[in-house]
Amino acid sequence: MMMIDRRLVQEIDWILLGLILLQSLVGVFFIFSSSHVLPGAYHVRQLAWIGVSLLVMLLVLVIDYKFFVSLSPYFYGLMVALLAATLVFAKLVAGTKSWITLGLMQLQPSELMKIVMILVFARLFADYKRSYLTTQVTLGALLVAGVPLLLIIAQPDLGTAMTFLAVIGGSFILAGLRRKAIVLFVLAALIVGVGGWTVALKDYQKKRVTTLINPAGDPRGSGYQVIQSKIAIGSGGFAGKGFLKGSQSQLRFLPARHTDFIFSVIGEETGFVGVFIVVLLYFALLARMFLSVNKARDRAGIYIIFTASLLLSFQFLVNILMIIGLFPVVGITLPFLSYGGSSLLASYVACGLVLNVKMRRFANV
Repeated sequence: MMMIDRRLVQEIDWILLGLILLQSLVGVFFIFSSSHVLPGAYHVRQLAWIGVSLLVMLLVLVIDYKFFVSLSPYFYGLMVALLAATLVFAKLVAGTKSWITLGLMQLQPSELMKIVMILVFARLFADYKRSYLTTQVTLGALLVAGVPLLLIIAQPDLGTAMTFLAVIGGSFILAGLRRKAIVLFVLAALIVGVGGWTVALKDYQKKRVTTLINPAGDPRGSGYQVIQSKIAIGSGGFAGKGFLKGSQSQLRFLPARHTDFIFSVIGEETGFVGVFIVVLLYFALLARMFLSVNKARDRAGIYIIFTASLLLSFQFLVNILMIIGLFPVVGITLPFLSYGGSSLLASYVACGLVLNVKMRRFANV
């Protein structure tokens, strides 16, 4: 373990950190706009979570990332136990058992499990020297990923489970997954998809998929969110209706407006101009993360930066496609902008690991 010193502080990517904070504050701004008529002071809670996330990020920066990688098996065991406990003891909220209560706050273990998987795969493949993945290693990695995935699906939380695909897929790509294996995975996914549709998916989940094709088919039910989201974004025009003046959000037509559909609020109140600026900030943030890959001094660092960047990119892409009706509504938040403490904390830790690797690029020779 290496404690932080002045030389390491000089290597911190302050631009990336600034982009993270800027997006987070933009999120607070529109969380207030979309929820100020509701009890709960969500914008104040989000500010508190930003403070907590910054403190955790500082802790992540202080400790050498190799130490976290070395402890990843213990983190993995702890989080699997926590996910299992959540299934047994958590209260049913919105049809899922995903949150545990810790004092005054609620925590979603599945969000933190994504970070643990980044570290676990970095450990699994850091010393892997072959040019392609063997069947044994591939099956072993899938087994490691499969245990928490099944626990999360059982909650059921398909949205969070989907985000694991970014970490798993990114790790396999870096490790050298062969084309034959990719074809087999696609076929297996199709078989599982058909079987899951028939056996596992509940009626409301099936409706979300069919709504993607024809949202107008159930305008008061499964298609309601997507229809209202499209109305909100479309009505924003070029410059938007103005802060606190969006009819879809202020009159409560748009569900989940401060969480999954926060981008719809931004589109309605700031129009094309605001949407363009927010997307541009995201591209700047994600590009800076991906470009940090060549700053890593070892394979573990490369895996951490690439999979963490891919995770946030995947969440951003799916959320945007979801709110414009090009992807089923699966409950994936928009990193840094959506309300949600666990999601925000996971995003900050992911970025903290990227900053950690980048600032220690001269330390691990």
